[in-house]
Amino acid sequence: MSASKLSLRPFGTLVPAMVTPFTADGEVDYQAAGNLANKLVNDGCDGILVTGTTGETSTLTDEENLGMFQAVIDAVGGRARVIAGTGTNDTRHSISLSQRAAKLAIDGLLLVTPYYNKPSQSGIQAHFEAIASSTDLPVMLYDIPGRAGVPITTETIIKLADHPQITALKDAKADFTETSRVLANTDLDVYSGDDGLTLPLMSAGAVGLVSVSAHVAPQQFRALIDAAAAGDFVTARAIHFALDPVIRATMGHVQGAVAVKQILKWQGILSNSVVRLPLVEPSETEIAMIKADLAEAGMDV
Repeated sequence: MSASKLSLRPFGTLVPAMVTPFTADGEVDYQAAGNLANKLVNDGCDGILVTGTTGETSTLTDEENLGMFQAVIDAVGGRARVIAGTGTNDTRHSISLSQRAAKLAIDGLLLVTPYYNKPSQSGIQAHFEAIASSTDLPVMLYDIPGRAGVPITTETIIKLADHPQITALKDAKADFTETSRVLANTDLDVYSGDDGLTLPLMSAGAVGLVSVSAHVAPQQFRALIDAAAAGDFVTARAIHFALDPVIRATMGHVQGAVAVKQILKWQGILSNSVVRLPLVEPSETEIAMIKADLAEAGMDV
């Protein structure tokens, strides 16, 4: 697929959860963000998720979030879907940030399960419905119990699918049986939230991937998604196997934003690998493991 061809999907099909570049002194580097978004779209990504988990949203101010949304819109708006990560564990805060994002030319919202406060399923449903009802933008739910502390149960997802603004799900639960139930019982566009599960989930009807590793190998992930969407699972399977060491490099040793920024620096795409505390840059031991995986994938850094 040409990178300049806008996907008919409201959220695209290959959607990097883009890192937030920082200057050497830890300030948001909006110019670097625009440049990175432009490169990702040129390499085949048709959506960009801005300030999700990998974008270090939990350590950004609202003004920095909004600045990132605008920087990416300015860089790739009209060529790729620009999705704002506006979900928090505070419903009122999420509504406020979502409404401010909606005043920009944002294409959709990503809403993570409210984390830390461990609401009931009724609370989770009410949280998502309140935020989704606060704007006219399409919403992608983000189910990641490993970070949030609680899942969005399949029954709750099925109920939420009745909301007119809730049209997609980023599935990072790693439970194929439950995701299959969602696919069978809703019209949601389901996206793999685990890079390594893209192929099996697409074989069951998922439409694409919200990815960390796509920063590093966007053209290969583009080819994987296109092959799977076309039903060419021989080709898709070969790409899936080839991408395994790339996924291990980005997700297997340190937090995804930490690994990706390090690799992007090696690739000459970012000028530094700065992250904000409590994240720290990788140790020499971790760097050696990341480089070994990339070497296995045939990537010379």
